Amino acid sequence: MRLLTTTLLLFAQLSLQQDQSKESAPFPAATYPDAISPDPGASVNAEFSPPYYPSPWGTGDGTWADAYAKARTFVEQLTLTEKVNLTTDGKANDALVKLVQSQADYNSVFPAGVNVAATFDRGLAYARGVAMGAEQRGKGTDVQLGPVAGPLGRSPEGGRNWEGFSPDPVLTGILMAQTVQGIQSSGVIACAKHFVGNEQEHFRQQPEAQGLGYNISEALSSNIDDVTMHELYMWPFADAVRAGVGSFMCSYTQVNNSYGCQNSYLLNYLLKGELDFQGFVMSDWQAQHAGVSTALAGLDMSMPGDTLFNTGVSYWGANLTVAVLNETVPQWRLDDMATRIVAAWYYVGRDKTSVPVNFASWTTDTFGYQHFFAKQVYTLINEHVDVRDEHAHLIRQMGSASTVLLKNTNKALPLTGKEKFTAVFGGDAGGNPYGPNGCPDRGCDNGTLAMAWGSGSANFPYLVTPDTAIQNEILANNGIYQSITDDYAGTQILQLASQASVAIVFVNADSGEGFITVDGNEGDRNNLTFWKGGDTLVKNVSATCNNTIVVVHSTGPVLLGDYSDQPNITAILWAGVPGEQSGNSIADVLYGRVNPGAKLPFTLARTREDYGTDLLYRPNNAENAPQVAFTEGNFIDYRSLDQRNVAPVYEFGYGLSYTTFSYSNLQISRTRGINGSTYNPTTGYTPPAPTFGNISTDPADHQLPANLTPVTAYIYPYLNSTDLPTAANTSQYGDNSFIPPNSQNGSAQPLLPAAGAPGGNPQLYDVLYQIRATITNTGTIAGEEVAQLYLSLGGPYDPPKVLRGFERLSIQPGQSATFAADLTRRDVSNWDTGSQNWVISNHTKTVFVGASSRILPLSGRLG
Repeated sequence: MRLLTTTLLLFAQLSLQQDQSKESAPFPAATYPDAISPDPGASVNAEFSPPYYPSPWGTGDGTWADAYAKARTFVEQLTLTEKVNLTTDGKANDALVKLVQSQADYNSVFPAGVNVAATFDRGLAYARGVAMGAEQRGKGTDVQLGPVAGPLGRSPEGGRNWEGFSPDPVLTGILMAQTVQGIQSSGVIACAKHFVGNEQEHFRQQPEAQGLGYNISEALSSNIDDVTMHELYMWPFADAVRAGVGSFMCSYTQVNNSYGCQNSYLLNYLLKGELDFQGFVMSDWQAQHAGVSTALAGLDMSMPGDTLFNTGVSYWGANLTVAVLNETVPQWRLDDMATRIVAAWYYVGRDKTSVPVNFASWTTDTFGYQHFFAKQVYTLINEHVDVRDEHAHLIRQMGSASTVLLKNTNKALPLTGKEKFTAVFGGDAGGNPYGPNGCPDRGCDNGTLAMAWGSGSANFPYLVTPDTAIQNEILANNGIYQSITDDYAGTQILQLASQASVAIVFVNADSGEGFITVDGNEGDRNNLTFWKGGDTLVKNVSATCNNTIVVVHSTGPVLLGDYSDQPNITAILWAGVPGEQSGNSIADVLYGRVNPGAKLPFTLARTREDYGTDLLYRPNNAENAPQVAFTEGNFIDYRSLDQRNVAPVYEFGYGLSYTTFSYSNLQISRTRGINGSTYNPTTGYTPPAPTFGNISTDPADHQLPANLTPVTAYIYPYLNSTDLPTAANTSQYGDNSFIPPNSQNGSAQPLLPAAGAPGGNPQLYDVLYQIRATITNTGTIAGEEVAQLYLSLGGPYDPPKVLRGFERLSIQPGQSATFAADLTRRDVSNWDTGSQNWVISNHTKTVFVGASSRILPLSGRLG
């Protein structure tokens, strides 16, 4: 009776236990005082973004030459209005350039990016990209809006961290590059997003924040110093550019108090200048805040084209036509915008793979209005083309390959399926009572968490729940199986747990995009605890059953400190956001068909404060733009805990297997780069900006065609008057005082020292060292081990160690495999603000090889 009373008391105290309030965040800052970077440069005033003009014009560098030749031939045939039309979407909610935010059907739901990161598997990242790209191609879309490296994952509570990969830039960069190449191999343009510093949902957009009751006049500013920008946040985007990504999406937020989509330093200097990006930059939806200024600052495509949804008013469209005619936007800049867009189309082979769009973005109805908002042209709008192919097999494989085994006391796992009495607990084991797509954009936390919420979600064709999959497993063995998916059924949970020989508890923690609020979480999570009373559920079941297994579905880190040492909890697994095959994937691991080999793509710390970084939940700058100073610099996630000597519950890179491995025979070999052992800064000049074709300067040639009936709220490039001031419809017409110096200059420009090819100076990727080690399976079953290479750069402001390589090896029992990783010049360099280039310091550099960021049995110095 005492146990029952205690258990029910725990349920009664649910709200107190579950709530780790966002008020504990370090307002008015977003970095805890003990986590500020030792580098004074990270705390300098980074609240100003220096201008950089003109916007670099594409040259067809690297592997882009053929695509550029075709694009230029095409663009030179276009009229002014046709060029402008390429740059401005403005289709008033018709089928957009993506599938993932739409109401499309007959598509797959893949594991999230964070699960890809947990696999540490380049091949699976590429295969997922190929499959996603194939589905996009089959629906007729040109651009897939992904992969994601912004957010990188500065703070564990970040709402959209799950869309990206990991807070480690190297892990993210490698998997992002593989994903880009996979998507584009299927003939669809990938879009690297959100560039850059887009690390929280709170205050990302002023109208959205106002709707939530925050009285601010501008979106927040992520204030990031030069070193941190290069060594952390920009790193994976450089890998995407080097991989040939066709497009970038700039972010809602400001960076150093300049909006991401009109920040000339970000777009012109860093992206198109230093990284030599050859594709096009599109705005996030409603992230454009000006017209001429954004064009000159490097934006190439306005999405969705109007200033506010469905207004029919645009910063570009006809206004861009006016700007070219009155020469505030030079023709060379418009030609460059159009050429970049068309070149990306050719680069991935859309001229060979394109099919007509066969779905509608806003409804699954078969018939409806072609122009959804305008309610015009009733016709067939959804052909319901099934693009799933056999991707379910890959999805199931990735779900199990990304499941991290964190605890396994006395070999509690794998299960046999013949246990005397199996009981499953938790709403996260079951289905959404409204169906898997019952909440628009997955904007709820009902049932098992297989896809988080927001525009990065997709419609499920079906969802295999853990309850279903485990029940099938047990019934196939004629066993006893019962489940309770009501998290609050206290008495019934207690009674069932007391009967079970094995209890499997499913808990979750959800998050998503800021336009949806779920249970008071405005996109970002308010805390790092389990949702729906999950902590109480785990404590009650484990108090009653001494063989309790906990499975966590979450979009990022959660607090597990209470459970890692609890003797009745015999196993803990993190399964992330695994997609449509969720139940089958976890059953494969639980019952030993798959030997877990995944590793944590982030740290599981003991407390929220241990991470060192947090979110800004309340405005800190009166009604002005909230200011988020990234004063922790490079020190996020495991780098921060290592620097402050804080012990995690489970460290970055950690994960168990059903077998064991040993590490030996570290070998370090010095090589020479393909261009020699010295690093030469890029010098010289670009060619002058080219123009393609002749455009008429007569406004009469750019009027709405007489035979065209305009669609309501569409954005057109045509003028409504032959008088330019009238067509511009602004009292400020003719005032060019806002035009930045040098922004219209199409003459040859000096090349940046860290530039030279897509991804940066080619010599940055020279291999300077080869690292080899022997990994031996010392157990009795075959397994996969992720060997990891870390590097200490040795400087006083460097993290104690940073990931620089990894390889997932499949090894038979008693056999060995060779782990091989290369260290490039970029890997062993630091960013030097003064020279605006990468330099190798004189500090001693040490490599470490092991099974996680804190299990590193092998080490050696670089000679």
